[in-house]
Amino acid sequence: MPELPEVETVRRGLQPVLEGARLIRVEARRPDLRFPFPEGFVQQLTGARVVELSRRAKYILARLDREDTLVMHLGMSGRFEIARPEGSSRPGEFHYAPDPDPKHAHVVFDTDAGVRITYYDPRRFGFMGLVNTALLEVHPWFADMGPEPLSDAFDVGRLKSAFAGRKQGPKTLLLDQRVVAGLGNIYVCEALHQARISPFKPAGKIAAARLPPLVAAIREVLQRAIAAGGSSLRDFAGADGALGYFQHRFRVYDREGQPCQNEGCRGVIAREAQAGRSTFFCPVCQK
Repeated sequence: MPELPEVETVRRGLQPVLEGARLIRVEARRPDLRFPFPEGFVQQLTGARVVELSRRAKYILARLDREDTLVMHLGMSGRFEIARPEGSSRPGEFHYAPDPDPKHAHVVFDTDAGVRITYYDPRRFGFMGLVNTALLEVHPWFADMGPEPLSDAFDVGRLKSAFAGRKQGPKTLLLDQRVVAGLGNIYVCEALHQARISPFKPAGKIAAARLPPLVAAIREVLQRAIAAGGSSLRDFAGADGALGYFQHRFRVYDREGQPCQNEGCRGVIAREAQAGRSTFFCPVCQK
């Protein structure tokens, strides 16, 4: 599933063509994705102008000049295709993903600038909804969500409070969206490896002095991934159709059996199942 950097990559790709644009035509080609579209979905969007395109965790938020915000989640395989007047229907190159199949083109937005934005989702785990902008923070999708990991609200104090007395490993807690929003399996593995903290160590027993480096590692890993365009999982592509290359820069994720890249470490990366997900770590330097 796309994580925060992948969603941010898509948001940045959509921003130049959606932010400030008026939606002159909207087409929903089926009644639902993961969830049914809200009643009047097409009618409420048609004619609306997108005032701002932002992101909250793994959600893309299009604030409209009406009372609502269009909330979009990519699920596992959702992606956008942008068609501009100059005739380039698929800018960028797909290195792994197949050509979008028209039968999976589920939502189409036409803007007043002559741009067509099509949402494809073969697995239909993504979804879209309309939420009253004034009530966005208390909506069930967002009400219990923790701070953004790149915001000032996510700091050592937040992590110390979340870890205090907990027997769960730090990976489990960092994946809890109530602790911090938007982190997923890939980047938590990367951050814990960079901070040399075991994903299995009871979080309550991690020394306070080790928390500032962990916060810094989380920020650095995410910032590098965003700059590189995300991790580009096999069936994920950026908004402009281009896959990023951060997968070539992974230091631990999906590197089972390879040498640890932490300075001075001679360990070998291992993999263990943890809460149904693969955890990649170095058993030598992550303590």
